[in-house]
Amino acid sequence: MTLFVFVGSLLGAMAIGVPVAFSLMFCGVVLMWYMGMFNTQIIAQNMIAGADTFTLLAIPFFILAGELMNAGGLSRRIIDFAIACVGHIRGGLGIVAIVAALIMASISGSAAADTAALAAILIPMMAKAGYNVPRSAGLIAAGGIIAPVIPPSMAFIVFGVAANVSITQLFMAGIVPGLMMGIALIGTWLIVVRKDKVEALPRASMKERLQVTGRALWALGMPVIILGGIKAGMVTPTEAAVVAAAYALFVGLFIYRELTWKELPRVILQAAKTTSVIMFLVCAALVSAWLITAANIPAEITGYIEPLIDRPILLMFVVMILVLIVGTALDLTPTILILTPVLMPIIKQAGIDPVYFGVLFIMNNCIGLLTPPVGVVLNVVSGVGRIPLGKVTAGVWPFLAAQTIVLFLLVLFPDLVIVPARWLH
Repeated sequence: MTLFVFVGSLLGAMAIGVPVAFSLMFCGVVLMWYMGMFNTQIIAQNMIAGADTFTLLAIPFFILAGELMNAGGLSRRIIDFAIACVGHIRGGLGIVAIVAALIMASISGSAAADTAALAAILIPMMAKAGYNVPRSAGLIAAGGIIAPVIPPSMAFIVFGVAANVSITQLFMAGIVPGLMMGIALIGTWLIVVRKDKVEALPRASMKERLQVTGRALWALGMPVIILGGIKAGMVTPTEAAVVAAAYALFVGLFIYRELTWKELPRVILQAAKTTSVIMFLVCAALVSAWLITAANIPAEITGYIEPLIDRPILLMFVVMILVLIVGTALDLTPTILILTPVLMPIIKQAGIDPVYFGVLFIMNNCIGLLTPPVGVVLNVVSGVGRIPLGKVTAGVWPFLAAQTIVLFLLVLFPDLVIVPARWLH
């Protein structure tokens, strides 16, 4: 009955249009009332405790780094570098989109920001070269969701805090699955692009490639500094976020000189707005998380799936299907914050590696960014590229299927995540 009260109040509030953060607080209040322990201090204390975490400082700085990267010209130079390397191949602009997405993912960790930057530059180029525009938009959307899987990832930070799992280990464990997602997209693109009569870009000469690489060198150095610093133990993920923001600011202002002092307040304000939304969600979710534990909801759910506890692969299949369904209706961060406190006790009881589960859980939530009716990244591509949402949705299906296959391959073969993560860590 407690589970029904929790789910019913949460879904009921969201169904009538209450924002997710307030819906989380509302279902917490309903749970307190149902358990006869209503106390406004519980809400206030858990919200304050939710924000008062050193690790969460990484979120505003990585968001700021992403905004500075786009405003300062780093994103454009990364795309120019990818074009010089593979733009001459048939279907090369699609490969450019994925290569650029992988590089940008290792800098900002924001699916929406990376997708917007890629769509603004590449969709007009791909349309002019004769590519199928909805399919191209779908590819760019699918490439954009790699950002929360490859470190640095804000999604891993939120999950790590909610699940009490090492964020550094999550970062290292996300590298191979993120690359697998990119390779799957390139393979799928090369199959579907054969239907298009496209013009390949002229092959860049060695001199041109060296010039483009030289211009992009400062941008390409950013992921090396971030991931190298974390791997070497020189900085924590939170400190790496500060370094990333400072580096992007320096390069944008003094090296590329595309970011001006006049424009800086607007960039900082945009980062602050995005941060405030995420942080308020985190604070509200920790109220619900505390009450989920107090109400012993995980134990209630465990009773329903007890036959699967001794069969971890089957359990993972069931959980991943559940998360896929939830992801069609909720955005990335709310899904993480709602499901993590419910699922983690079950995962630990089944003896599943929490880091391995975290990586697949985040991958699954990222796929949810491509699934209608919510499909946040689909909406970003539709808005930036000025393409009807229905056409973008039709174009994304081959790539959505490819990434879903990668997800369930990792369910079947967990060592593909666990072994590289241990080696990299």
